[in-house]
Amino acid sequence: MGSDDFQPIQGMSDLAPPAIRRWQKLEAQARIVLHRYGYEEIRTPVLEKLSVFERSIGDTTDIVQKEMYVLEDRGGRKLALRPEGTAGVMRFVAGHGQDFQDGRLYYIAPMFRCERPQAGRKRQFHQLGAEAIGTPNARVDAEMIAMQVHLLHDWGLEGASIRLNTRGEPADHAAVQQGFRDLLRPLAGRLCEDCRRRMETNVLRVLDCKQEGCREVVKDLPPVTSFMSEASRAYLKDVCAVLDKLEIAYVLDPGLVRGLDYYRHTVWELTHPALGAQDAISGGGRYGLKMGNREIEGVGFAMGLERVMTALESRHLDDTGEPGTLVWLVTLGDELLDENLELAQTLRMRGIACRMDLVGRSMKAQMRAAGRAGATHVVIRGASEAEKGVYQLKTMADGVQREVTLPDLMEILAAGA
Repeated sequence: MGSDDFQPIQGMSDLAPPAIRRWQKLEAQARIVLHRYGYEEIRTPVLEKLSVFERSIGDTTDIVQKEMYVLEDRGGRKLALRPEGTAGVMRFVAGHGQDFQDGRLYYIAPMFRCERPQAGRKRQFHQLGAEAIGTPNARVDAEMIAMQVHLLHDWGLEGASIRLNTRGEPADHAAVQQGFRDLLRPLAGRLCEDCRRRMETNVLRVLDCKQEGCREVVKDLPPVTSFMSEASRAYLKDVCAVLDKLEIAYVLDPGLVRGLDYYRHTVWELTHPALGAQDAISGGGRYGLKMGNREIEGVGFAMGLERVMTALESRHLDDTGEPGTLVWLVTLGDELLDENLELAQTLRMRGIACRMDLVGRSMKAQMRAAGRAGATHVVIRGASEAEKGVYQLKTMADGVQREVTLPDLMEILAAGA
């Protein structure tokens, strides 16, 4: 086999030690924050019926038209790897009647999109997302934004900016679409090919285009709120008032639309300067999804964890999350292996991470293994130590080695665990 045979598929990555410890630390901190806000974890299948995404995300979106991994199983059913998390969560909620009518759920999971890999965009990527089920409520929307800011703060990632806008009530959507079509049709020749198509299928995506020519066209257009009802504008004003009360800074951005069909009322995006051109770190909004004969309303967000990692590393906050105490037992003489294994198990049962060599290698090899593993302490035990009933305890940070009894050993290691 060639070297390429051992590489993951382009646009996908292995997550392995030591980097995986950063992910575990990040996720553990996130779970603590989400719990404080009353959210519980949900794990939905990676594979869903294609219709789950077509009906919820919208069959005119780029995700559905261009980016999904779609396959057909042996029964002829059309399936898709999930490209985002909300649709699967809503499919679950729809199937559980009133049980989750006002539920608060979160997920930390891989997503899949078949797009050209580039900085900040992978074909398999990981999202942390949260969904608060319930009818429109400006305070819930503002709290959801505040929770994202809280997450970034606890991770040590400062400097993010919040862009805020509205998609308005569902009754406004037709008027908004038609209003922008009427304004853009005379300017269609200046738009890119994708935007000329979007003008008829999902015209708001034109406002979000990154092509310079299209950005020039849309910069002088009126805000989406100019085509909306007074109720929609009032709802956005209420969200802003709550954010002001919470002292959370934001910028109203009339060009922010977020491209999924299910959005209504509040939409937002968090960006971070460390990410360069692809600076979005998180986004969300209020939505309404049709699932069978049920419509599920709620508000949620999804945060790209790869992008969080990139931003943390750029700020030199790339803590690997090394374990606190890791004890390595070095055994001198095969006859003591069973006794040391018993000691290792005792330490583990008391909450202390402990490893040892079980095949009787040399002391030099065992010490090298302890160093590679990042051991904080090494406990050396040979025939003389066994005879005296003591242990040699070496602290790896300063190299100091001392002889201790078993009670003292337990006390010292437990204090550092």
